[in-house]
Amino acid sequence: MGAFSIWHWLIVLLIVVMVFGTKKLKNIGSDLGGAVKGFKDGIKDGGQSTEEAAAAKPGQVAQDARIDKSTIDVEAKQKS
Repeated sequence: MGAFSIWHWLIVLLIVVMVFGTKKLKNIGSDLGGAVKGFKDGIKDGGQSTEEAAAAKPGQVAQDARIDKSTIDVEAKQKS
């Protein structure tokens, strides 16, 4: 009474294909695969390189070489 047999799953698969169509299912699959690949690449490239990590002192924020010249550097102070 609890588990479905292979025939139940085949009927469900047939209904899904009839409702969505094979082209839409293919597009969904390729979009999902591209998203997973992009996520993996982002995780791999997201960290600092070993040279940047070795050059940065602990407790300091590394300066970005692409700093916008119109940016004003300010220091936040706490209210007392």
